[in-house]
Amino acid sequence: MTQLQFNLNMDLLKDAVMNSNIDAVVKSSVVLVLNEYMEKERDDYLQVPAYDRSNDRHDYRNGYYDRDLMMSIGKVRLRVPRTRSGEFAPTVFEKYKRCDKAFMTSMLEMVVNGVSTRKVKNIVEELCGESVSKSFVSSLTEKLDPIVREWANRSLGTTYYPYIFVDAMYIKVREHHKVVPKAVYIATAINEHNQREVLGFRIDHAESFEAWKEFLQDLISRGLQSPRLVISDAHSGLRKAIEKVFIGTSWQRCTVHFKKNLIMNMPKKGMEEVKTDLKRIFDTVKPEDARKFKEEFVTRYEDNAKLKKVIKNLEDGFDDAIQFLNEPVKYHQFIRSTNSLERLNEEVRRREKVIRIFPNTQSAFRLIGAVLMDYAEEQEKKKTIIKKD
Repeated sequence: MTQLQFNLNMDLLKDAVMNSNIDAVVKSSVVLVLNEYMEKERDDYLQVPAYDRSNDRHDYRNGYYDRDLMMSIGKVRLRVPRTRSGEFAPTVFEKYKRCDKAFMTSMLEMVVNGVSTRKVKNIVEELCGESVSKSFVSSLTEKLDPIVREWANRSLGTTYYPYIFVDAMYIKVREHHKVVPKAVYIATAINEHNQREVLGFRIDHAESFEAWKEFLQDLISRGLQSPRLVISDAHSGLRKAIEKVFIGTSWQRCTVHFKKNLIMNMPKKGMEEVKTDLKRIFDTVKPEDARKFKEEFVTRYEDNAKLKKVIKNLEDGFDDAIQFLNEPVKYHQFIRSTNSLERLNEEVRRREKVIRIFPNTQSAFRLIGAVLMDYAEEQEKKKTIIKKD
């Protein structure tokens, strides 16, 4: 076991203890130990104690230099021994890189979890007594780029996803000195283990057929097989892209969005019974029952001039809104709407609101990707959402 001899600065330690400055005591003790450890390492490297002569020596002592080390107790200044050739390197800094990495990881976690760059800077200063610049925190997050990129491009060919959910949300990004809206396309699924999984995401301009088609084709290129059902809202470009890319796949219109659209066209007053009859259509477990209740709804209210538009829209969108009824009953509550994806969008939005305006598209890709990765890891820890037969 390495034996160290300490040259205590008793005046410094006495002053720290007498003034009850425990932080100073701890730091002084750490500095003492690490300085002596490095001194012993240099002796071992030279193979000769100080002031001794030997033909076996590797090098010569060449004084010291000061170097700061950031630790969990704050920043400490060490007296680092050096040799004439400059080839000697103490292991202290290499060993404490793990502490630095943990510290950096904690900073990244704060950013990903929606803590602003300014607040991260203040937290670091409060905990460590050391100030870091906002630009340093921002540059630190760039270390996420290769990790997010690798995850976003991972293979999807090893699992079959029968039910896929797609949706888009908008963010603000600075581009060419202007603030412009960008669409974030997100796809999730229920995998073969009955767990939710994030398939991928993409940041592009406003929603369009071409943008949706490219996003879905990118999923196919990563190994995704055509699903049984795609659940989404009724965006025309998205619907067209689904038909083009996923051959033989049915489209399920989100029942929540569909019912909201129908209700919006109803008068504001005296519609409680009408709303109840409308909801009954989609609360069945068999498509034939849904058709029966729909026909009863139409027959009952077709003479009401105020509901003509509601009835027309119901007739037009009915078949697309009950596709989930053709699937096993145990899946119905999960695939009838995009609610699960909407909740994920809200989580992304919660983190995005802290930033408000992304400085560029890459920074948006980085943060949103990190949030989705964090969500994916949480899903893996949870039990299956649907009991197997």
